[in-house]
Amino acid sequence: MGLLTEGSPLSWEETKKLSEHVREHGIIQFINLYKRLWDRQGDVLKWGDEVEYMIVKFDDANKKARVSLRAEQILNALNEKELKDPTGVKSLWRPEYGAYMIEGTPGAPYGGLLAHFNIVEANMKFRRDEAAELLQAGEVLMSLTSFPRLGCPDFTVPPTTPTPDRGATRSLFFPDEVIYPGHPRFKTLSRNIRERRGEKVAINLPIFPDENTKIPVDESYKHSDAAKPDHVYMDAMGFGMGCCCLQLTFQACNITEARTLYDQLTPLCPIMLALTAASPVHRGFLTDVDCRWNVISSSVDCRTAEERGLQPLKNNKFVINKSRYDSIDSYLSVCGEPYNDVPLIYDPKVYQQLRDAGIDHLLAQHVAHLFIRDSVSIFSEKVHQNDEQDTDHFENIQSTNWQTMRFKPPPPNSTIGWRVEFRPCEVQLTDFENAAIVCFVVLLTRVILSYQLNLLIPISKVDENMQNAQKRNACRTGKFWFRKNLLTCDSPPEASKCCPKSGSELYEQMTIDQIINGMDGQFPGLIPLIKSYLSGMDVDADTHCTIQQYLKFIQRRASGQLNTTATWIRNFVTSHPDYKKDSIVSDSINYDLLKTVHKLQQGEIVCPDLVDELETSKTKENVPDAYKTSENCNC
Repeated sequence: MGLLTEGSPLSWEETKKLSEHVREHGIIQFINLYKRLWDRQGDVLKWGDEVEYMIVKFDDANKKARVSLRAEQILNALNEKELKDPTGVKSLWRPEYGAYMIEGTPGAPYGGLLAHFNIVEANMKFRRDEAAELLQAGEVLMSLTSFPRLGCPDFTVPPTTPTPDRGATRSLFFPDEVIYPGHPRFKTLSRNIRERRGEKVAINLPIFPDENTKIPVDESYKHSDAAKPDHVYMDAMGFGMGCCCLQLTFQACNITEARTLYDQLTPLCPIMLALTAASPVHRGFLTDVDCRWNVISSSVDCRTAEERGLQPLKNNKFVINKSRYDSIDSYLSVCGEPYNDVPLIYDPKVYQQLRDAGIDHLLAQHVAHLFIRDSVSIFSEKVHQNDEQDTDHFENIQSTNWQTMRFKPPPPNSTIGWRVEFRPCEVQLTDFENAAIVCFVVLLTRVILSYQLNLLIPISKVDENMQNAQKRNACRTGKFWFRKNLLTCDSPPEASKCCPKSGSELYEQMTIDQIINGMDGQFPGLIPLIKSYLSGMDVDADTHCTIQQYLKFIQRRASGQLNTTATWIRNFVTSHPDYKKDSIVSDSINYDLLKTVHKLQQGEIVCPDLVDELETSKTKENVPDAYKTSENCNC
């Protein structure tokens, strides 16, 4: 998310009246941008990561951990460096939805050199240390996907109180003060999404059924018809947008390569979601899922009852199958078109306008599909724009379609090229884990493009995989549709050597272990493909050691030798002496859990079933001793 400009947000009624204006001009802006840049060539591979953090404050005297609502103050201090020297900083910092959240990225993107993998983890550590310098006594910075007691009584510092009868969220649990106050965008989104929907958002996660779990889970069902008695009920945008994640953005050499990457990475989204699962606890309850995805999808679901198919269409145009935060609905490349097996809802007038402007069918239907959504946040200063130069109306719709992949045109008057954003991963506890995930996905993009591989499966199977990825222990026990024969007619001989011939079926269900590590004689595995690719490269010893440690970690996580963060958290809770087998994560359990997480992140302790001590082997300056290994690493 870029630096946010100040402005005057419009009410939902004002926004609603201008929604058609934003759509009309957003399409014109996209057409103008496309005509200028569709044939742009020669951009080099660049990529970068985004890590979201939360600020947690420990009350050691009372054994409580709360979120600290000081993000704005901390961000102001961090942004001062960037304002003084925009091109010379090692990190960039941006606000996120929660008043306890900040997002950090590298100061400049990484490039095509394999040696850049040596500095990813060090930069992540630099970011963590840089922000930590601004913390107060008792505060810590955590790369934690979900705060376990978000929405419970007394979960913030300073104290806040929900206001169910007024405000932006009108939540039973989530006070408006917990929304980032430094820019009106966030409260405006919360209010307008609720008002557009016609009721509060409704999030229901199945409770983890333990011996003493009580049904109903709590008394939420007495206050809301949307609450399911055997589920954990949440009713505000903050429960989803208040989660932290790990994202990557790639610049392609041209639009064709960007569309290829968009498509080929899509089947990997559920796989990486399961592999990075890190959020089994929500609103103080242990749930029966491991990931945040459906939480955040429901948290911004602004569809009316008509659009959800609960009432006949009268005031709305379309029945829309998904929230505006969900998995993608169509592939963009020519190779992907045969796998678009789910009927795509799009505005036919917008589609025809795009086609008449010379935009091909696949891209036209993709954009027309995005534009079935209303704008949910407009600022008065941005209503009237120069459609030849501005793209704010297009981005208004594009940036509030939060999907697993995002196809990103170049910004106007910029040196930045066509990009794709990879969005499914949950953030991991340590810099080592996050760096390993990032480098693994980046290496996969190199292998896909170099080996001319085809990972495509039907969109319907990707949707099925996304739901399966969130189930408890999916990384170890789940099955996922995946393509068997990855070769294409353009694949080079070195790819053919490591890809066994498959049978007649194009895809089958596999475990994460089989997808990542392979099946003898049946499927090569993603890591063996990466190793084959690297064997043909001139890789220096230092870089080779770094990559091998990251790949070894991914292999062990996929095989089940190492737990996902979600499994580790679940095991910690259920084995805690204060746990009463009632699915409740009390203040004392939460405090001990997050104290342990902090020690892991600081390198004060190593948890062998989460991150093997021998895995974190790169010796780097200022890395805590517990996360160093011998320079004589056995790669």
